[in-house]
This record gives sequence, C-alpha cells and structure tokens, in this order.
Amino acid sequence: MDYLSADPPRGEIPPAATRHVILDSAGHTLHGVLHLPAGPGPHPVLLLLHGFPGWERNFDIAHALRRAGVASLVFHYRGCWGMPGDWSWANSLADTDAVLDTLLRGDHPQMRELDSTRVGIAGHSLGGFLALHTASRRPEVRATVSISGFDFGAVAAAIHTDPALLETYVDAFGSETSVLSNTDGESLAQEMLDAGQEWSLRSLAERFTAREVLLVGTSRDGVTPSALHHDPLVAAFARAQSRLRHTVFDTDHSLADHRVRLTAQVVDFARARLISDRPAPSL
Repeated sequence: MDYLSADPPRGEIPPAATRHVILDSAGHTLHGVLHLPAGPGPHPVLLLLHGFPGWERNFDIAHALRRAGVASLVFHYRGCWGMPGDWSWANSLADTDAVLDTLLRGDHPQMRELDSTRVGIAGHSLGGFLALHTASRRPEVRATVSISGFDFGAVAAAIHTDPALLETYVDAFGSETSVLSNTDGESLAQEMLDAGQEWSLRSLAERFTAREVLLVGTSRDGVTPSALHHDPLVAAFARAQSRLRHTVFDTDHSLADHRVRLTAQVVDFARARLISDRPAPSL
C-alpha cells in the first residue's frame, strides 16, 4: 500500500481511529490527539512535537504515519492554545519529558494499543529542539527526528558575539505570543540567554552514538538558517558516529512546498526503525 496516496483496506478490526487523550505534566492537564492505525496492535508510536507557538502541527505526517502502521501522538504544551499553566521554553521541555515518559511506561488507560518498546520522537523547529534534548536523556527512544530544529545554544552564542542580534529575537518571539500565557518576547529571549550552552544541540551529539537520528534542514529559512542550526549539527552528530541520516530541502521554515517529500522521509525513517527494525534508507 502506498501510504502517501491510498487508505488502508477496509475490514481490519478495530478500524483506524483518531482519539482525544488527556495527559498530565506536573499537575497540568494537557490535551493531545492520538492517531491509531487499524488492527489490534500493539502499535509502534511516534511522539510528534509542534513548534513555536504551534501554527503548523504536522497532521499530514500523522495521518501518513497511521496509514503506514505507526501511531502518532500530538499534544499542546502548557501555556499555549488554551492549555493551563505558563508558557516557557523550560516548561515545554518538562512537558515533552512527561509525555514521553508516559509512552515509555505504557500504562496510560487511553493508549493501551501502543507498544512501549517501540517509541520514537520527532519535532519541527522548537519541536526539533525538544525531540533531540528529550531523547538525549532516554536511550530507550528508538528513532529521533529533528525538522528545521531550533538550536537555542547556537543562537545564544551568536547573540554573545553580536549583542545587536538580541532585539531581533525579542521581536520575533514576542510576535508569536498571542496564543501563549504569561510571557513576552523579552522573557523568552532572556530565558534562552540564561540557559546558554545548556541548550546547545551540538553538545548532545555524544549521547547519540550508535543511535538512529534523522536531521532535516531547510535552505530558504529565515528562522533556522542551515548555516547556523543544521550544518554544524550534522557535523557534530557525524563526529559522534550516530546512525545519522540528513538532508537539506530547498524550502522555507514550514516546508510549505515540500510536505510530501518531508512526509516520505519521516515516515520511511520511522517505519524502518519502529516496525521492520531494518536500517533506515539513505537520503
């Protein structure tokens, strides 16, 4: 079956489903959407993380994953899109860790059909940062994907070299806060600077030695330009001898004109590691 263009055959029991799930992080109720493949399972699952603040939620990838036999979970971090709590970069990290821990425990009553031994994590922009940072602490994660990942450590270092850049990021962060709670551009920029190299993606490379990683960059991208966010990251992961797959698409930050190609890369990578356990195809 071509998961990009065809639905699965009818008649499988239970049929494919889309389910609202309620998650918890530090006492905050977070809402998510689970895309379940047809059949009884247990199904492998990819935690699919949206960016900042979440205009693009990558549901096209989620549906393709389901058609290919991989479940996906998309959720909102605290303090965004009506979720309780305050928005911060650190809180989004904590929420991601809590939700991933739930998947790896395999005890959530709304997600009994999932296989806690076949879990991957993927994200776009902020979500790419969250995916890499969270997976770096969890060797049980069998596949990690970063799409146009935002390297906070690299940006903090660039601002240290050229302080005039700070105002650019204050304005950029501030322009996206209409759907966020109790934050502003200055607070978010300062949190990034305070974290400094603790939030460097390049520094994580040694934790991914012999682990499966897909890095997708974008060449027409004013948010995460490849020269700052992608190319040095690829070099660091290659030196660390991760099982690295990487590519750069000639597109913008949201990959608006490369969605089919992006979906094929992510789904094939996830399917190879979470279903067949064969080496992922070269890109």
